[in-house]
Formats: sequence, structure tokens, C-alpha cells
Amino acid sequence: MSDILPSGWTEAPKGYKHVVSISIGSSKRNAREELSVLGQNFILERIGTDGDLERAGALLRALDGRVDAFGLGGTDLYIVAGSRRYTFRDIARLAANAHLTPLVDGSGLKHTLERDVIVQLEDEVGWQGRKTLMVAGVDRFGMAEALSEAGANVIYGDVIFALGLPIPLHSLTALRRVAHTLLPVITRLPFQWFYPTGDKQDKVSGNRLGRRYYDWAEVVAGDFLFIRRYAPESLAGKTLLTNTTTGADLEWARSVGVSRMITTTPRLGGRSFGTNVMEAFFVALSGKRRALMADEYLTYIRELGFKPEVTRL
Repeated sequence: MSDILPSGWTEAPKGYKHVVSISIGSSKRNAREELSVLGQNFILERIGTDGDLERAGALLRALDGRVDAFGLGGTDLYIVAGSRRYTFRDIARLAANAHLTPLVDGSGLKHTLERDVIVQLEDEVGWQGRKTLMVAGVDRFGMAEALSEAGANVIYGDVIFALGLPIPLHSLTALRRVAHTLLPVITRLPFQWFYPTGDKQDKVSGNRLGRRYYDWAEVVAGDFLFIRRYAPESLAGKTLLTNTTTGADLEWARSVGVSRMITTTPRLGGRSFGTNVMEAFFVALSGKRRALMADEYLTYIRELGFKPEVTRL
């Protein structure tokens, strides 16, 4: 087991609840932070496996029953599009390695907290008519729907960036149609075909089909690694609405001229953690051995006063 866990890894001290995100993303983004919430001490941790699904499975097996909740990062177990839920076959096999510790992938928060965030940001951003590029709507369907309901002028870039075809989607109806047509097929193929893992997360794509839409947008929304992967050399004056950013990510944003970075969860220890970590945090806080219901997440979000983090660059 010692050769599977990161060097120097330790279990949480007595009295702490331990939340661990096992990510198939880059280990360069690993983090471990302590915090106290409602009188309970926590350790929130992220362990990246650089795209190695076998190591991710081994880590889940090694820590199963030893920590209070797992987040599954760098991937999605489920994608929810409207009333339908689609499961990635590869990731379902990975998640099956956890038997004792509850495991979540962040989809619960994407459909509760991220919807709420759009409403909270109305005074800050002013959504009516705001030109917004959402790099991938199916990954955050709750945010996609909330942006549309708030009156933003949204282009959903799923076909442009994920499939490399110059077809912008201008409505939720079009996004749903694409999701219901393609997701039953896509979720049965290797996940790495559609989302960068490991060191690939640090590489910029050669796909420049979407540059005109980045240039058009006032706000660019979605997964940070996806945004950065397809971004042009300049994002001068733009707002990024995203999650899971490190200090290095903020420096990159400054270097390309981003004026405002908004993360859907607050920064802890100089970075924002992914929705999978924060969802696992709420599960551990509740003491329940399952994913929470939407109203349960919202109750904790409001009780703790969680708000989006706005950083002016």
C-alpha cells in the first residue's frame, strides 16, 4: 500500500473528518488543506494519478473505509442532461472500487450550487444579454440552464471543442438535442478521448475553431482546464466563471489579460477545490453514507454561507 499512496501521506488526526478526491488529472495540482466548519475539523485532499485509471482504482481500494468521503475528480461518473442521466462505463468500473466510503463526482453540486451561483452573481455580472461562451454545457447542465433562465446570450461550445466541428449551439433546445443524441454513444467510449487527463491537461490544443467565439464572449464559463486548453493567446478584459483554480491558474489568467476570475466555490488555502471535493465535504459533514439530495445540499450551502469567489485581476 505504501507504494500506492503519495510519499509522506498520513491519515487524518483523531477527531477530524477526511475527504479525499482521487483524480485522474495531473498530480501537479495535488493539495491538502485543513479547515473547521460548524465545530468539526476537516482535511480536504486531492490526489492526482496523471491519467492512470488503474492507480486511481488502487487508491480507492487502499483508502476505502479509512476516509469519510471520496470525490472522483478529473472525470464525470454521470452527466445529467435535463431529466436524463448518462453514466460513463469506464468511470463506473473505477467507482466500483469503493465499497465502504461514499463516493461522489460533483454532479450533485453542479445541479444545485452552480444554479444558485448564477442567481447570486446577477448584481456582479448582470446576465441579461451578456455574451457568454460556455465551453461545454453538458458537463454543467445546471449552470447551462441557469444562464439561459437569467437571460444571458449564450453559445454552448460542446460540438466545437469536444468534437472539433464548427457548429455553435445557441439554445438549450439544441444542447439537449445534441446531448440526447451523442451521450448514449460517448459514455460507452474511453473517457480520455473527450477530456484531457494527466499531463495532457497542461497542453494547449491546436483546435482554433473556437477562437472567434472566445473573442466574441464577455464571459467564458465552464471547466477551467477545458477553458485554458482551447483559449487564444489573449483573453483581455474577459470574465472567467469556473472552478478548481490554483495560484498558478490565477497567474496564467493574469498573463492573458483576464480581468475577473469567478469560482463557484470559495478559495481555501489559496485555491478553489473542485465540485467533487466540495460535494464529498458536504457528505462527510452530514455523516450520511450516501450522496445527498438537492435540498440537503442547498440547506448546507446556505447554512455555511457559501458564495462564489470573485477575484479581480
